[in-house]
Amino acid sequence: MKVNNNFAYIDAANLHKGVGDLGWKLDYRRFRIWLKEKYEIENAYLFIGLVPDNKDLYTSLQEMGYLLVYKEVTYDGAGKVKGNCDADLVLKAVVDYYEKHCEKAVLVSSDGDYAGLVKFLKERGSFSTIISPGNKCSYLLRKLNVPIVYLNNKKNKLKL
Repeated sequence: MKVNNNFAYIDAANLHKGVGDLGWKLDYRRFRIWLKEKYEIENAYLFIGLVPDNKDLYTSLQEMGYLLVYKEVTYDGAGKVKGNCDADLVLKAVVDYYEKHCEKAVLVSSDGDYAGLVKFLKERGSFSTIISPGNKCSYLLRKLNVPIVYLNNKKNKLKL
């Protein structure tokens, strides 16, 4: 039996905020297993801001099977953490495509900033599914005519 080499590219901030805005907490362990079973995800890249106080969280996520890609954070005027990972996620996905590491990509985000990436991979037959953490997904993603799964519909299976 052939094993697919599918990768998930996860915008951690979008995932955390999207699910949180719906009033529930994601069980990251179950989510990783679900990605593996449903989409045959070998590598689940979690793009996340690097905050030293969160090192136990990072260790825990790695033990669950996520590959963490850190982004140095900055702080806005109110002291709120900013760790925009969009460019890093896009670059990683495109490099994986060109270096033929990945057969099919799954994007976990509802951010329209990723529309160009999804379009690029779809045109090359290398895109699988968008997993939208919120109950809204950007029109820029919806209009690309790719499968979209709303995590809220999987709440009973994936909530903590």
